[in-house]
Amino acid sequence: MNKAGLLFISAWVPDWLVAAAALALTAAVAAAILGIMRMAVRRLLPRDRELSHTVLREAGGAAQFALTLLCVQFITPLLPLDRQTNTIIAQVLIAAFIVLAGWVAIIACDLAINRYVSRFHTETKDNLLARKAVTQMRVLKRTIDVTIAVVTAALALMTFDAVRQFGVSLFASAGIAGLAVGLAAKPLLENLVAGVQIAITQPIRIDDVVIINGEWGWIEEISATYVVVRCWDWRRLVVPLGWLMTNPFQNWTRTSATLIGSVFFCVDYRTDVERIRTKAAELAKTSALWDGNVVNTQVTDINEKSMTMQVRVLVTSADSGKSWDLRCEMREKLIAWLRDEYPEALPRWHADLNEPAARQLRRA
Repeated sequence: MNKAGLLFISAWVPDWLVAAAALALTAAVAAAILGIMRMAVRRLLPRDRELSHTVLREAGGAAQFALTLLCVQFITPLLPLDRQTNTIIAQVLIAAFIVLAGWVAIIACDLAINRYVSRFHTETKDNLLARKAVTQMRVLKRTIDVTIAVVTAALALMTFDAVRQFGVSLFASAGIAGLAVGLAAKPLLENLVAGVQIAITQPIRIDDVVIINGEWGWIEEISATYVVVRCWDWRRLVVPLGWLMTNPFQNWTRTSATLIGSVFFCVDYRTDVERIRTKAAELAKTSALWDGNVVNTQVTDINEKSMTMQVRVLVTSADSGKSWDLRCEMREKLIAWLRDEYPEALPRWHADLNEPAARQLRRA
């Protein structure tokens, strides 16, 4: 429909009604044509292109709506309204198109990353590579989403002259205000940059076992600005990413999930350490929690006042949970064995008295 036809109709119908009808008709025609094209693309696309089919299914509606708005925008100069109104309508349509296009981009990126992550299984025993890939993709996903959202919002606002001029004048002349905004946004920017660093350098990954400020737990979630640690007692510790990149912490599963667990106990000076070493190896070999790598028994310290020596037993396990359980099991069974079969190895009370006097003092 040309401009002369619209003007002829507007002589009998109010201008705003003609404009609304023209916009609605154009949108309906454009939506119908784009819908047919979308169905044709889905039919012509090979079935083995699962990602493309998923993107069309999840983001096709939003993309179709965005292209419809773009088509409608082309007829705004023909509307029987004043120039300023036509310009405002065109700017709103362009801004809506930009927002929808950004939304489609976010959906497409998320679907692609989710499909890539689905190839990895963190439930397996040797899941170091899987946890590395999942962590990297999740952090990058959030960073990409934030970046697309910011760029989309900026482009949408720049379509309006008033907002564009306000933004230019704000950044050009309001130096103090800009400095204040920059200082206020510094923590957020630091955390965003730290998120990118974590995705690239990978000091932590999903399901890593860490100790942060004395709190022991697993990395449960890594967002764009913070990390959630699931503590052993089910509490959640929320740590800003910027803090992690500037403070030391322990990562027990940085290169491997296998851990060495230690068990300490004190025995008398006269104890046969080799006998304890043999029993510790026997207990480790019969435990389902031991991974078969390391079992070692050593005297690590002595106490001259109590006339005792400290014995350390080292055992390895496949992961942190099994390591904790194995340490407790070894400790309990060694103490029970010492109590029942080797009681003379248990620590004794010593004093600077002869043996009969010491026995009499103990009875008292």
